[in-house]
Parts: sequence; C-alpha cells; structure tokens
Amino acid sequence: MTSPASVAGAYANIASLVGQAAGGAAPVAQPKGGGFGELLEKSLSGMAEQGRDAEAKAMQAVAGKADVVDVVTAVAESELALNTLVSVRDKVIAAYEEIMRMPI
Repeated sequence: MTSPASVAGAYANIASLVGQAAGGAAPVAQPKGGGFGELLEKSLSGMAEQGRDAEAKAMQAVAGKADVVDVVTAVAESELALNTLVSVRDKVIAAYEEIMRMPI
C-alpha cells in the first residue's frame, strides 16, 4: 500500500532530477522516513520472513508439534506475499518499458 509520505518522496525525487537536468535548479527537500528503496527493502525482508515462518511451521508439522491449520495459514500467507511481489515486479517492469518507448 502506498502512503502519502512515499508518494511525496517520489515526487520530490523526480522534481530534483528534473531540476538537475534543466540546469541546476534548487533541489527539493527529501521527506523524512526513507524513500522507495527503503520501502522495497522492508517489503522484501518481510516476504522472506514470512517464507521462513511458513517453512518452520511445516517442519513443526512434520515433527508432529504444529497444527495443520496453522501450517496451511502460514503457507497461504507466504504464497500471497510472493504473488504480490511478482505483481509489483511486473508493474515496475511494464512502467520501465513504457518509459523506454517514449520519444526523447
């Protein structure tokens, strides 16, 4: 989900890049709280953590220490996170390809 702060940060980054390309206009101040890279890093680490949790639950189920419902829930959450990541990746690639097709 996109937060207003991340959108504002993206606009500020674009504005500063356009300003630099146009002849060095004053850069726009970066909002506090990180940028797109930090958001992406947090999302990836969260997805990896969900995958590790699902794997740990599966191993506990094999050992007879976990409930099957918990294992299925953990695996479903991990699958949903992976599908979301793939969808975001596809959208980013499509946006990049669209930008590359634009005439200069």
